[in-house]
Amino acid sequence: MSDVDAAPANGTIRLAAIGDLHVTETANAPYRALFEEMSNKADVIALCGDLTNFGKTKEAEILAEDIRAASVPVIGVLGNHDHECGQPEHVAEILRHAGMTVLEEQAIVVKGVGFAGVKGFIGGFARGELAPFGEREIKAFVDIAVNEARKLENGLRSLRTERSVAILHYAPIAETLEGEPAEIFPYLGSARLADAIDRFDHVKAVVHGHAHHGKFEGRTRGGIPVYNCAQFVVRPALGRPYALLDV
Repeated sequence: MSDVDAAPANGTIRLAAIGDLHVTETANAPYRALFEEMSNKADVIALCGDLTNFGKTKEAEILAEDIRAASVPVIGVLGNHDHECGQPEHVAEILRHAGMTVLEEQAIVVKGVGFAGVKGFIGGFARGELAPFGEREIKAFVDIAVNEARKLENGLRSLRTERSVAILHYAPIAETLEGEPAEIFPYLGSARLADAIDRFDHVKAVVHGHAHHGKFEGRTRGGIPVYNCAQFVVRPALGRPYALLDV
């Protein structure tokens, strides 16, 4: 599976995926035309977090108006920027009123394809993965990463579809972080997310954002394709700010 432009094959759906919109409170319909364009090219739109710049009410309201321009289902997750003002539930509610499905523990099926997702969290990869050892603060920190992976696993387990997609903000693998400073890899994602994903044969693709200087494509240890759909990665790779994937 890779980014495509031709018509989707029979029995598949086309997904438009984009992350890191970072809508500001002074923006004027920043993505309205893009939602219309993606609707014309895809069956579903996936938003991979950091939808607002600071998680402000006005930012969410501006994005909500643009989401209403979409004529296909919009599904996605929040990112760390959407938590900055301490009201992620309010941001999510505004986006839901605009028609977006904000994923958490629940999953959704669209045209026979399942979608599950979470924001994710930091924690690292391989030997750099933080372990729940020592101070209680470290254990509490790791508990957040474990809980995000648990929620993702529960969502994927609830799906009975032959094909599904995992939508994240934080990266589940280090490969799609290549291009970022290696020192900050532990702050850009967690291998625990990939561990949850690799438990399910029906997951055919993973999309995430967050790493603005990362690499577009990689794979989990189980061979599942992972796409860094931060618009700052996708645009130089594909000439447009969103990826098109057939699932």
